[in-house]
Amino acid sequence: MTRGTLAALGIFTIASVTAAGCASILNGTRQGVGVTSSPSGATVYANGQLMGKTPMVAQLKRKDTHVLRIELAGYKPYEIALTRHVSGAIAGNIIFGGLIGLVIDAADGAMYKLKPESVVAGLDRDASARVTSAGSDDLVIAVVLGADPSWEKVGNLERVE
Repeated sequence: MTRGTLAALGIFTIASVTAAGCASILNGTRQGVGVTSSPSGATVYANGQLMGKTPMVAQLKRKDTHVLRIELAGYKPYEIALTRHVSGAIAGNIIFGGLIGLVIDAADGAMYKLKPESVVAGLDRDASARVTSAGSDDLVIAVVLGADPSWEKVGNLERVE
């Protein structure tokens, strides 16, 4: 090999090693976030987009913040924000990759880690129920387990045995 070819090969090797960010290699640009609910079978949305039903692992972009919404008929919706934090894998760029690796990881989001890493949603029952009937004589029945303090009491029901 000539001296020029050897120098070109050395430059190519160094460029190849530093061209990819360390966190991109170790973490990737997406993170799996485990989502479970009690009861299970709830629908999971991330930023308004349908992701699936619990239990599941949602694959989310590391570079974005996300809002998870978990819904199940008869239960109050559960919402939680996932925020991004700088991952420890970025230290590899500081030690080995230099500025190029740091720029790549910042651009593709691989330098971040989403928190919390898993979500356990304890869904609360919806305290209200409604029955309606369409027709000439409308029937509307509403039952509320938790009354609003501003409501005025108009009567009592008596137990029939």
